[in-house]
Amino acid sequence: MGSLPDLDNPWRISTVVPATPRDDRNAAFQLNTMDLLVKLHYIRLVFLFDSLAAGGLSIYELKKPMFPLLDPYAHVSGRIRRSESGRPFIKCNDAGVRIAESRCDRTLQEWINDNRNGVVEGLVHDHVLGPDLAFSPLVFVKFTWFKCGGLSVGLSWAHVLGDAFSAFKFISKWSQLLGGQALPKSLHMPNLPEPQISPNSISEDPPISIQGANIVGEYWLPAKDKDLATHSFHITSEQLHHLVMVTSNQISYTTKKTSSYFDFISALLWKCIANIGDQNSGPKVVTICTSKTNRPENEFPTNDFLVFSKIESDFWVGKREISELVKLIAENKVVENPEIEKIVENDEGKEDYIVYGAKLTFVDLEEANAYDGVRLNGQKPIMANCAFHGVGDQGVVLVLPSPEDNDLDGGNGRIVTVSLPRDELDQLKDKLGGEWGIH
Repeated sequence: MGSLPDLDNPWRISTVVPATPRDDRNAAFQLNTMDLLVKLHYIRLVFLFDSLAAGGLSIYELKKPMFPLLDPYAHVSGRIRRSESGRPFIKCNDAGVRIAESRCDRTLQEWINDNRNGVVEGLVHDHVLGPDLAFSPLVFVKFTWFKCGGLSVGLSWAHVLGDAFSAFKFISKWSQLLGGQALPKSLHMPNLPEPQISPNSISEDPPISIQGANIVGEYWLPAKDKDLATHSFHITSEQLHHLVMVTSNQISYTTKKTSSYFDFISALLWKCIANIGDQNSGPKVVTICTSKTNRPENEFPTNDFLVFSKIESDFWVGKREISELVKLIAENKVVENPEIEKIVENDEGKEDYIVYGAKLTFVDLEEANAYDGVRLNGQKPIMANCAFHGVGDQGVVLVLPSPEDNDLDGGNGRIVTVSLPRDELDQLKDKLGGEWGIH
């Protein structure tokens, strides 16, 4: 992967605080159970803009909307503290978010050509919480200028603040302010809908979607045994339609009607990963992460919409048809949230867990507003991506929207960002490229 040498200074870091100082700098934002569950994970977003979109924008103009943005997002500029019982919370002390500036001696197109894996490293500040939580920012925004005048906007968002949809909405609100739109005076606290699940699809067994974790020193980061690498695959709309067409012939009308593109992509990746290495050791149990629907536009950041489900197969996945896995994913999800929340709440967030990568985890981000939601000078990003940090050894697969393809149908494919042990990822690239032409 190409480096990011700076033309001037290696780093320039500053702090942005809310435009309106809080009356009570000791106010506390209480973290709920789902927040505490994901506290070792981080969400990293990148948006790449060409010189037309970035033209005329100075660092002053890019930073200016952040000040009023943080008024309704007061806890985002706070810092982690612990209560007397040891339970973490956020002190809303207006300590601010960090802004990092960098310059690259390549053009934007050269960067894309040199980084065909599409990962976000280098364009997002590599931040985690700790070792001194009281001084660790929860958010970093990094602006990187390319030699051609293009610009990268990179967001590193502590998952404890909210899920990936919350992170997308945060940076989307920033771009709306930058474009002259008004910001709502307040954000809606989530009015959570009941999940659309049947009673027999709720697990009463100990959850397999989470596992206890050891952390790296005093950092909120899980220690790992394996060297994980990340790669983003682009599935074009033509390839996506082909996958659905060849698979749909083998599934019932009911399954086809209730299945999403996410289900088909997850089934394909599950089968391919199961065929890597020892042919009897592929994952028979996976985690599916989805989000409850009907999220409000001006939603307060939250993790409460996350739904973690397990899917268990009683057969070796690598030998089965993709259609069988599509049916499993669409119809056999067993929600584990009640059991997970019970475990985390009983220890008041003092214990450490991982959920992404505890088992092979598929995350549905198809509805993320990555292209229409974030604009500079009215222009969409030419590329957007998301990756998770703090992933467990079993790996994670994120399914995101892609920019509009140049196919005749003008449809949209998907970006599939995969983090796996490095040797497994190399084999997955060979399988997807050789058998499906997906790179």
